[in-house]
Amino acid sequence: MENVARPWPALWSLVIGFFMILIDTTIVSVANPRIMEGLHADINSVIWVTSAYLLAYAVPLLITGRLGDRFGPKKLYLSGLVVFTAASLWCGLAGDVQTLIEARVLQGLGAAMMTPQTMAVITRIFPPDRRGAAMGIWGATAGVATLVGPILGGVLVDGLGWQWIFFINIPVGIAGFILALRFVPALSTHPHKFDIPGVLLSAAGLFLLVFGIQEGETYNWGTITGPITVWGLIICGIVVLAAFVVWQHVNPRFYDGEPLLPLSLFKDRNFSLANVGITTVGFTVTAFSLPLIFYYQIVRGLTPTQSALMMVPMALISGGLAPVVGRIIDRVNPKYITAGGLTLMSVALFWNASLMHPDTPIWLFLLPSAVLGFANAGIWAPLSSTATRNLPPRQAGAGSGVYNTTRQIGAVLGSAAIAVLIQARLAAELAAAPGATGEAKPMGFGGTLPAALHEGFSTAMGQSIMLPAAVILLGAAVALFFAKPKALQGWGGAAPAESSGAERAGVKPS
Repeated sequence: MENVARPWPALWSLVIGFFMILIDTTIVSVANPRIMEGLHADINSVIWVTSAYLLAYAVPLLITGRLGDRFGPKKLYLSGLVVFTAASLWCGLAGDVQTLIEARVLQGLGAAMMTPQTMAVITRIFPPDRRGAAMGIWGATAGVATLVGPILGGVLVDGLGWQWIFFINIPVGIAGFILALRFVPALSTHPHKFDIPGVLLSAAGLFLLVFGIQEGETYNWGTITGPITVWGLIICGIVVLAAFVVWQHVNPRFYDGEPLLPLSLFKDRNFSLANVGITTVGFTVTAFSLPLIFYYQIVRGLTPTQSALMMVPMALISGGLAPVVGRIIDRVNPKYITAGGLTLMSVALFWNASLMHPDTPIWLFLLPSAVLGFANAGIWAPLSSTATRNLPPRQAGAGSGVYNTTRQIGAVLGSAAIAVLIQARLAAELAAAPGATGEAKPMGFGGTLPAALHEGFSTAMGQSIMLPAAVILLGAAVALFFAKPKALQGWGGAAPAESSGAERAGVKPS
């Protein structure tokens, strides 16, 4: 471990930027109608405003995690924050949708530079047996940001205009830069011979896979152009990623190089299982909100802001309890808390599904929302702490890159799967209803769905939400196989007297 005199100010400085970039994964969805109107764009173009960000965010994570090990997480984080903040200004000033998409790509690249560094710094400045509380803050940030995004987006769009969902990042980014520059330590770097073939293979494979999954529904899971098909891209992506894994295995042996992704990471049982678990969390958190929001707005007639406010109990309870859970998992086996939190999330989603009828009192939905808050509090910190506990400092960035990549792939899978399922269930439930069309699409109803179709639409949304409810149960089962954390030697809370200096602790002066 690299001893740092004041690790908590460093953590809070990083949390500001991490919160901002995660909010931008969800905040734009609320503003899509206003962006369409303001930039005279069609729905496919506006969907790319979000898709381009997620694609540019997910694909480079393995690479930027390793770059943090090589050049220092502080340098990568600050550089990414500058890129992200400048791109946010460009987004707000965009005069057409194409410019906005280009700016969002740059924003996603900035976010990809920042994200692995937040987790890597925590791994390196907090000892494993006291990392839970820090990961509790990190986890609460990840959980709450995805929920706050739609609420904040609704308020800004309704009050100031869609441009302000981007302009709000500028003062936050400047404040985050100053704080990180001041409080985040310049940790020692680890010389790596950069794996150029690995970079190319991982980037190409992830791009093909994520793009294919993300855009599958847009192209009806068929032909994109000429001989290029959605399934062709997905299969090619899997093949290229398989080649990447093979290359990582043979690289040290035959190429005399250092792999981009050290496969030795996966020898740690908990690291491997935690990555499976966070994939199910990414899937579920992304997937469950879409049918719920459609139900609130189209069947119950709530505004975007009102529907987002229905998630306030979840955000408040999760944000309040996550740091407490973080302190607890430093003392008990985290697998029980993790499995309990994941199971509780499944219970809350099945409860939501059972309530989805046109005449259900709206306040009843606040109850499963509160349960989701307790569930969230028991998920993020135990999973991230379990994943990082045994990571050696020189591989902290690589491990963080893997963990965040699997979370993003889970989110992309969840987004694609729930869109397909919603269409299928709407077609089944509304096919025989008066006034239904064979191509029932939620966004096509524009909030004016005929009352005769409300029950069928509600049923379809309730059935759709059962998919993420089932997937998260898989994560709960995986968590039960976590190995009991072992006491690690050589990770003291303070440096020995003879090596207490910053340089001997591996920390460079800021």
